[in-house]
Amino acid sequence: MNNRKLLVVVGPTAVGKTAVAIRLAEHYRTEVVSADSRQIYREMNIGTAKPSEEELKRVTHHFINVRSVREAYDAGAFGVDARSIIDGLFRQHQKVILCGGSGLYIQSVLEGFDDMPAGNPAARAEIVEAFEKQGLDWLQGEVAHHDPDYFEIVDRKNPQRLMRALEIIRATGAPYSGFRKKERLVLPYEVVKIGLTLEREELYRRIDQRVDEMMLRGLFEEAAELFPHRHLGALQTVGYQEVFGCMEGKYSREEAVDLLKRNTRRYAKRQMTWFRRDPEIRWFSPSDWEGILGAGQSADNIP
Repeated sequence: MNNRKLLVVVGPTAVGKTAVAIRLAEHYRTEVVSADSRQIYREMNIGTAKPSEEELKRVTHHFINVRSVREAYDAGAFGVDARSIIDGLFRQHQKVILCGGSGLYIQSVLEGFDDMPAGNPAARAEIVEAFEKQGLDWLQGEVAHHDPDYFEIVDRKNPQRLMRALEIIRATGAPYSGFRKKERLVLPYEVVKIGLTLEREELYRRIDQRVDEMMLRGLFEEAAELFPHRHLGALQTVGYQEVFGCMEGKYSREEAVDLLKRNTRRYAKRQMTWFRRDPEIRWFSPSDWEGILGAGQSADNIP
């Protein structure tokens, strides 16, 4: 795989990753591997801001609409599956695009995870029930008590990751952090990391605009169809939980929209905190095409 490059496009939600990834793919006549933990699911469309049908026709995307919310799937499995797809694409292309805002999914592809022990469905059901009754504070407290090392680095606002950790802890009697990978993979191709960023005011404006567009496209109607399955891990996410809360009578529709905008801004901030820790990422405005293209072409002679 000499001279092969994996161009990794990352950044916060609404920054413009999809447009840049498609432009890069068209430029290099290659394909996009999506690293979004929610766009994988067929039933979740409006709330996940998937590429449009026109965009999907322009460039082949992998890992869009490939799973049901009823199917268990996690970052570790994604990493294995994505690397297999990427290896196959490199037999046809000099460059491949990996694009997404899910830091753990990106990490799983580039660094890998140790094989995790099998979970316990009964323990998982008990944890989900306790979380629904006692809330996020309880879940955070359990993980902090049983695995303080993992609690230091986990996204504490992400109940699915906290529940997964607690499930492994209860199934094995050992800290979840003890199963995390200690050595990075050695990949047979070069990795170029391209981060997209905007001034905070502009990013927040785009987030608010995206939420308004989701409402017009029917996010409430989509969430209503998913409401009976709201306990599933795939739906424990920004964009659906706020609407579910409205449907449960906790607040009004207008308050749900405001809450969704606020939580999306907070999610974008957490994404940036994650990616800023990686010194290998080179940062660009999404409009800086020359800079982005230069990052992909540096140190090679591939046109």
